Amino acid sequence: MIKFIKKFRKEDEGAVTVDWVVLTAAVVGLGVAGVTAVQGGVDTLADNISTGVAAQDVGNAAQGSGG
Repeated sequence: MIKFIKKFRKEDEGAVTVDWVVLTAAVVGLGVAGVTAVQGGVDTLADNISTGVAAQDVGNAAQGSGG
């Protein structure tokens, strides 16, 4: 049993996997935080663009340039 414990302590192959899992989780967490931080501003901008586009009157301009 002592040999098994000593051998287990020397092996570090799983440590690299743990590092990658932690790093990936951190990147995903930062991505989610970034999306959450800008979501309100993007929604407001989309509403402003929608209002601006809806206010445009392109029907009269197209008829007036026909000739």
